[in-house]
Amino acid sequence: MDRKALQEVLSVIRDGARQVFIDGSNLGEVARKAKRSFPDVQVITFFHNVEARFFWGALRRSRTPRALAVVLANYLAERKSVRHSDKLVCMSERDSALLRRLYGRQATHLSPMAMEDRLGTGNASPQLPQEKFALFVGGLFYANQAGITWFADHVAPHAQIRTYVVGHGFDQLKSRLERSGNLTVVGSVDSLADWYEQAHVVVAPIFDGSGMKTKVAEALMFGKRVLGTPEAFSGYEDVASRAGEVCRTAPEFVSALDQSAREPYLRMDPALRALYEQNYSYAAARTRLKQIMTPAASSAS
Repeated sequence: MDRKALQEVLSVIRDGARQVFIDGSNLGEVARKAKRSFPDVQVITFFHNVEARFFWGALRRSRTPRALAVVLANYLAERKSVRHSDKLVCMSERDSALLRRLYGRQATHLSPMAMEDRLGTGNASPQLPQEKFALFVGGLFYANQAGITWFADHVAPHAQIRTYVVGHGFDQLKSRLERSGNLTVVGSVDSLADWYEQAHVVVAPIFDGSGMKTKVAEALMFGKRVLGTPEAFSGYEDVASRAGEVCRTAPEFVSALDQSAREPYLRMDPALRALYEQNYSYAAARTRLKQIMTPAASSAS
């Protein structure tokens, strides 16, 4: 958000806007300028994460000057968002509570994550495994790397079902992750839909982060059961018992995987798909955001 872009935003507001919806708390300078220049305009900021907390986790993994600078930049920007927004929209109660601890103000509204529906977009790739398999999906960033490395060492070798790791960047960790056995790194693929549709179960061994985990909503979109840590199910607490199973230890993951291996393959579970449609689809998000953006709405939803 450079000076030119900021001036363009202010010009649009000057032409008669009554609300400004800011998609990301790291755009705090937009909130500050909009509110100071146009006090009567309602500013709404959507928090995908508590960014300061998210990048603090990255700093703990990589203690570099650049990582520290990223934390500070996001903290300062996010503080502006909290100070100068009329409505603060978080994905979960946890993020709302964290906002209050860091900045002294909690969310005014809650709206869980939403994902575009990609059901039925697979191409039935002939390269997919013919066996029953567990699926891990995610890009190579600190929380995913730490989680799947732990899983490869302590869970996969002892499970009755092989795990496949799909996601950009994981190719470079192939030899490390496959060392203990019973786990295969695929890396980037043309169609995630193929892999979700053919997977027997989805695993989410995540131990750090903020916001809500995309892979859980994505799995439900394809009607797949999720085995994940409490962190993976953060924001999904109300549906966790129906969406899959919360696993806190390696033995719990192994037991859940073995149970899944004994169950018949189901391409799509309609009950799991319904959880996505009711809670994490674009249609569900539109309903929530309509209520949030109605000027008369003032209480948390």
